[in-house]
This record gives sequence, C-alpha cells and structure tokens, in this order.
Amino acid sequence: MPRKTHPEKKGARVGRNGQPLERRTPRPKPKIDFTYDALDYKNVTLLRQFVTDLGRILPRKYTGLPAHYQRRLNQSIKRARQMLLMK
Repeated sequence: MPRKTHPEKKGARVGRNGQPLERRTPRPKPKIDFTYDALDYKNVTLLRQFVTDLGRILPRKYTGLPAHYQRRLNQSIKRARQMLLMK
C-alpha cells in the first residue's frame, strides 16, 4: 500500500478510494431568449442552432433547454427535415 504524502484535513469528506471529494460547480442555467411558440418547423434559423454539422440533434445536456422545449425542438426539427427545409 502506498504511503500517504499529504496529511488529510479534519472533517474533509473522503471517497471510496481514500481520495478527498471535490465539489463540482453547478451548471449555469440556460438563458432562453425565445418563446415556446418560436420553436416551429418554419423557423429554420433557430432550429439550426441545435443541430450539428452532420445533422444530429443536440441532447438536453448540451442545449440546456427544459424538457418540454427539447421535445418541441425535436418534433420541429423532424418536421422541417420531412418538408426538406433542413438536412
């Protein structure tokens, strides 16, 4: 077993492997500057912000949208693809 080089602080939380736990900074809240009604299949300029260069829809983890916005976004992108407004 390797020797500890740094003495542990009193009251510090320790994980399973004996390493001190680090607190993660919370993810910043997204700034949504459009309304729910703006997520329409005809608004292609807005929809392209949430699609990669290869045409894949970005997940909520990257867009930071609420769940009901993300569902409407997915539906709008798929409709725009069907009508050949987007690739």
